[in-house]
Amino acid sequence: MRSNARKQTNNHSIKSRLHTLETKFATLEAAGKKDEAAVALRVLTSAMDKAAKTGVIHKSMASRKKSRLNLRLNKSAPKAA
Repeated sequence: MRSNARKQTNNHSIKSRLHTLETKFATLEAAGKKDEAAVALRVLTSAMDKAAKTGVIHKSMASRKKSRLNLRLNKSAPKAA
């Protein structure tokens, strides 16, 4: 049981960090700070990959979220003439 409690605490910490990074990205993206949002997305993508690798989140969920966040970032970009 102690092992389960330890793993639960660790997983909760990792998921909390993912939510925080996702919120940070969304805030920057909504504010129109594309360069800073791109950096935040890169950090978030890395964290999601690590969480998926260790089994904290499912790899398909990580892939789906990364794809949708990339689409959001690219959609908010101004079109080049």
